[in-house]
Amino acid sequence: MKPFPFLLFTLLPVCLTGLARSADKADVTDSGSFTLASISNEALRNNPSIKAALSRWMAMKARVPQSAAWDDPKVSADFNAARFVEVPPNAFMDQTVTLEQMIPISGKNRVRSRIAGAEALAAFEAVRRQQLDVITKVRTSYLRLLNNYALLDLNEKNIASLRQIADVARSRYETGTESATDLLLAETEASKLQETRRDFERMISDEKSQLNILMNRDAFTSLGIPRKETLRRMDLPLTQLRALMLVQRPEIRTVQAQVEAEREKVQLARREWIPDPAISVQGQRYNDTQHIASEFNTGISFSIPWVSYGKYSAATKEARSNLAAAQAELDRVQKESLGLLRDQLQKIEATHHHAELYRKEILSQAETAFAASRSAYESGTGEFSDWITAQRLLRDAQATALNHLTDHEIAIAELEGIVGTKVHPTPQKTQKSK
Repeated sequence: MKPFPFLLFTLLPVCLTGLARSADKADVTDSGSFTLASISNEALRNNPSIKAALSRWMAMKARVPQSAAWDDPKVSADFNAARFVEVPPNAFMDQTVTLEQMIPISGKNRVRSRIAGAEALAAFEAVRRQQLDVITKVRTSYLRLLNNYALLDLNEKNIASLRQIADVARSRYETGTESATDLLLAETEASKLQETRRDFERMISDEKSQLNILMNRDAFTSLGIPRKETLRRMDLPLTQLRALMLVQRPEIRTVQAQVEAEREKVQLARREWIPDPAISVQGQRYNDTQHIASEFNTGISFSIPWVSYGKYSAATKEARSNLAAAQAELDRVQKESLGLLRDQLQKIEATHHHAELYRKEILSQAETAFAASRSAYESGTGEFSDWITAQRLLRDAQATALNHLTDHEIAIAELEGIVGTKVHPTPQKTQKSK
C-alpha cells in the first residue's frame, strides 16, 4: 500500500474569512482564540480519566518494593506466670525471648518483585491508552468545531447569495416580467438556510461542551474561537506503521507485560518447592540469677513442601496454563491490531479520495453549472428554477467537500490512537505569506 499524501485544507481559508463575524453571532459570550496544542496540553493535565489511571499506576508501582521486601522478623516472649510445685530456683527457665527471621534463599521475593513490576507496566500502558483516547477525542472535537465554523460561514455566504437572487426576482416581479413564484422560491430557500444555521450553532455548542469536559472544565465555561492551523502529516509506509504499532500500541504492550508476569509466576510456582529457612535466636533467663540472660540458643526451621506433591504440582500446572493463555491472548491482540490498522488505512485512503474528488472535479463542475445557470437566467434564456437548483447543488458540494476534509483529518487522528504514538508532527500555526 502506498503512503497517503496529506490533503491540505484548500477550502478552509476561503470559508473561514468571516469566522470572527459568524462566531460573534453564534456565541457572543466567547472571546479570544485557542489552538489545538493548548487544549491538548490542558486535557492531558486535567482530564479525570487520565488522573485516575495515573493514580492506579502509582499504586501499582508502590507494590514493587513491597513484593521485594523480606518477611517481617518475629519476636516472641514467654514469662512464667505461676508455678504450683516446689522446684529449685534454677531448675526451669522463667523468661524466654525469641527473635526469628526468615531468609528468602529461594529468591521468591525477587520473583514477586518482577511480577509486580510487570503489572505496574501494564498499569502504565493503561495511562497511555487514556492519554491517546483523550487526545483523539480532543482532536476530533477540535476539527469538527473548526469545520462547523467553516460551514456556518459558508451558510452565511449562501444566505447572502440567495438574498441577491431574491432581489433579482423581486425586481423582475415588480416590472411584470416574472411571476411571484420565483421570488417566493428564493425566499423559501433562504429561510431553510436560516434553519440550517441554527443547527450549525447547536453543533458548535456541542463540540465546545465536549472540549470543556475533556479539559475537566464546567461545560458552561466560555470557550473562544479555534485558531486556524495547518495540520501536516508525516507519510509512513505500511511496513513502518506495522512495526511502529507492534512496538507502541498500549494494548499490545499491556498483554506483553501480562505474558511476562505469567512467565514469572511459573518461576514462582517452581520455587515454591524450595523452602525458605527461618533462623531464630533465643535468650533464656533463670529466676535465681543476676545476669540479664542465662543462656542463648540458636535454631533453624523450615517447611517441608515435598510431602504435598499434588498441591505444588497443580500450582505449577496452573501457572503454565495461565502463561499459555496469555501468549494466545497476545497473538489475538496483535492480529486484531493489524486488522484495525488495515481498516483505518483504508478509511484514510477513502476519505482522501473523496476530498480530492470534490476539490478537483465536483466543486469546479458545480461552480461552472451555477455560473452558467445564472448567466442564462440574466440573459433570459434560462429558468429561475435552474438557477436555484444550481445554487443548491453548489452549496451542498461545498459543504460536503469541507466534511470530507474534516473526516480525512479525523481518520488520521484516529490512526495515531490505533498505532499508539504520533504519526505526524505537532500542528503548527499557519504562517502568513509575506
